[in-house]
Amino acid sequence: MRLLIKIGIIFIFFGCSINLSAQTELKIDTTKNIILQKEISGGVIFHNRGWGIRFNKGKNLSAFKRRMFEVEMAEMKSLKQIRSINPWYTNSKSYVYGKLNTIFILRSGFGLQKLLNRKPYWGGVELRYFFNGGASLAITKPIYLYIVTEEEHESSITEEKYDSNKHFSDNIYGRAPFTKGFNEIKIYPGIYAKLGFDFEFGVYNTKIKSLEVGAIIDFFPQAVPIMAFNENENYFLTFFICFSFGKRYN
Repeated sequence: MRLLIKIGIIFIFFGCSINLSAQTELKIDTTKNIILQKEISGGVIFHNRGWGIRFNKGKNLSAFKRRMFEVEMAEMKSLKQIRSINPWYTNSKSYVYGKLNTIFILRSGFGLQKLLNRKPYWGGVELRYFFNGGASLAITKPIYLYIVTEEEHESSITEEKYDSNKHFSDNIYGRAPFTKGFNEIKIYPGIYAKLGFDFEFGVYNTKIKSLEVGAIIDFFPQAVPIMAFNENENYFLTFFICFSFGKRYN
């Protein structure tokens, strides 16, 4: 969490420095006092259990309120997973012992942004708070590993789906290619809710440069399996930052 806060502070200072440099060039924003009705943006998400990407589309309902539609996809790691390597074999590949599935969460929903602090006339940062919600889909893909088997004093390596009952740290050579297991994908439907703050530091009204900081909770009625030796999870609580860029228009 401290790392996320530090990254957020760096982005805010970076945005302020852009504003100051633009002012020294004496560029004038001719749309500064015009309310542009629509916006579109994309962004990259970093959270405490992975990363993701996002697409946003918004419409101003008033000077203080904005309705947003969003689609995003984020990976979801276990908080207890540790990457390891088998020291008994040369050139062995790293893997996460006990991990059953790779998890991605696809979210789609609507929300509202409300203005808390407008940018001063000289520029700076505009602050809004937001709350979103909608549908979640947890997409699971099973983990495949390279397994060492011994037969008649000869060893061979095969690709097998991880099985906690027969695959142990001494016979795992490493993780198999990510493409293995796509024909065994499973989907878990659920819902999500999100809240946080949006720091807009774009120099021009027509261009979006913002940093979001907040929290997301995803809930799935059917528990999602990640690790073999832990209980399956019904909900995921994550803290995130998101750097977005895009444009506003009428």
